[in-house]
Amino acid sequence: MTNPAETTPSTESAATGSWTLDQDATTVALRHKTMWGLVNVKGAFTGVTGEGEVGADGSAHGSVTLDATSLDTGHAKRDAHLRSADFFDTDRYPTLVFTAESATPDARGNVEVAGQLTVHGTTRPLAFSARTTESTATAVTLAAEIDVDRADFGLTWNKGGMIKGSATLSLTVRFVHLPA
Repeated sequence: MTNPAETTPSTESAATGSWTLDQDATTVALRHKTMWGLVNVKGAFTGVTGEGEVGADGSAHGSVTLDATSLDTGHAKRDAHLRSADFFDTDRYPTLVFTAESATPDARGNVEVAGQLTVHGTTRPLAFSARTTESTATAVTLAAEIDVDRADFGLTWNKGGMIKGSATLSLTVRFVHLPA
């Protein structure tokens, strides 16, 4: 029988101090139903940066920034439309930013994250549970799926009612500790 404490990562081992996002080990993907729910449009943000801070008491906070112009769905015409004023309006709003005000680990290897998401110039609270997939003194990797209602951020273009429901962000973010 396996001891759960040996198989469930814990963020308790994370070193205090400053952390930075490991861009090579981080993915942020987007999927959304379109064509009246018949087709899933999928893409990934290739421009992702971030940082964090872990306090002596184990508390953590930080931010992740997505370059909105880096969204790649594999279809150049669609990508250009997503960058237009109909959607992300990247000329005016070049980034999407999540600011984590708290990241609290639990005994199951999850991290309860609460903060603010800014998209298209609008900021809304966002809370979610992330799964810890790696946790050492110098590296922490979290994975999560987050549903976001694009209308909450003023992204309401919907020609012919083609776009239904929330968008889903699937993310795996890896942070590495910066030496003091």
